[in-house]
Amino acid sequence: MLMSLHRQFAYLFLLALPIACASWTVTHEEVFREPREWCKDRSQNCHPLPVRKFFYLFTCEYCFSHYIAAFFLIITQFQMLYDGWRGYLIAWFALVWVANIYMSFFNRLRLDIKHENVAIATDEIVKEKVQAQP
Repeated sequence: MLMSLHRQFAYLFLLALPIACASWTVTHEEVFREPREWCKDRSQNCHPLPVRKFFYLFTCEYCFSHYIAAFFLIITQFQMLYDGWRGYLIAWFALVWVANIYMSFFNRLRLDIKHENVAIATDEIVKEKVQAQP
């Protein structure tokens, strides 16, 4: 039996957090840089199309989030709106969508922080040059 709609949405927004975290970490963070670069090379240089696409999954946060979401659906058995396969299918796409919104927000936040750091460094350099002038 399905849980209430409010509870489904709570699960949706909460389950999307670890999906976004795992997807972002594997596809962007330094800790997985070497395997990601190897997968990127394999995705560009392997000859069979299925092999290239398999390795590409580990370089694209959107693609990778589909597999992480499927994994979370298996371990949590979360369903939305309907019982059975239709509920899993809806939950799968909803989780991917929300996880990708989270990753977009996180990416934007990181860009803003980098921009602020560059602006601060530039201001400090300008101040040092002004103070150094006779």
